[in-house]
Amino acid sequence: MKSCVYNIFDEVSDSKYPSFKKAIWLECTQEEGEIIFVPSGWYHQVHNLEDTISINHNWFNAYNLSWVWSLLLRDYNEAKEYIEDIKDICDDFEGLCQRNLAANTGMNFYDFFTFISYFTLANLVLLCYINRRNGSTTGNSSRVAQHVSMNIGSIRKIASEMKHSGGLEGNHDCIVDMIKTFEDPRFSKFCMQVGKTYLFIHGQSYLFSDFVGAATVDLVDLGILKAHTSSQVYTPEDLIKFIDYAIAKLGDFYSESSVQHVA
Repeated sequence: MKSCVYNIFDEVSDSKYPSFKKAIWLECTQEEGEIIFVPSGWYHQVHNLEDTISINHNWFNAYNLSWVWSLLLRDYNEAKEYIEDIKDICDDFEGLCQRNLAANTGMNFYDFFTFISYFTLANLVLLCYINRRNGSTTGNSSRVAQHVSMNIGSIRKIASEMKHSGGLEGNHDCIVDMIKTFEDPRFSKFCMQVGKTYLFIHGQSYLFSDFVGAATVDLVDLGILKAHTSSQVYTPEDLIKFIDYAIAKLGDFYSESSVQHVA
């Protein structure tokens, strides 16, 4: 935001922002209980007409996941540059960079990577359920499978970018243990919410009771996880290997084509 106009109603420098006059903005009044959605890449400025308590929620999904990673990487490099002069005297320079990143941006590489790892497993649970219920996916179920596969493919692509940029390189602490996560009751609830969301989006809400009724432990073949060389994820490369192995075992046409397409 440092290179952006802070207040659009102030005098804006033509030399610093030569294209500002070409910008078009919309003005709207948000009443109590109303929600305003600001798309990714848009900027918004708020003026409270009276004493107000508002809640801002920054969301991301498979569509804008790359934007989130780009933001984190850019802010990380900036945070790292600010304290480069103490690198030689700092006991844990990388840890300090990650703490500063979390303070400035709301999450760091570890937070982001933990999230996409959990989301990967939750999407695999739903994909496995769709496959088991329908065999070959057709109709709306096919759209659910394609959507979930796109999610997984997007995550794989970002994990690959993290790997090539050196994100979490040299990490020796397990970030996510897939099997332990799968056995955690809190993760089961998370899976239910993920399933509910995508079934609703694609007009399959009537399947939700069946999805909830099936124990999470029955949705995914633990053999897929336990047969993997390691269910413990330390680095982006580990997550990529896990995704490739799980997709190969599931053998779903849509998931294979979608994941390979965005990889």
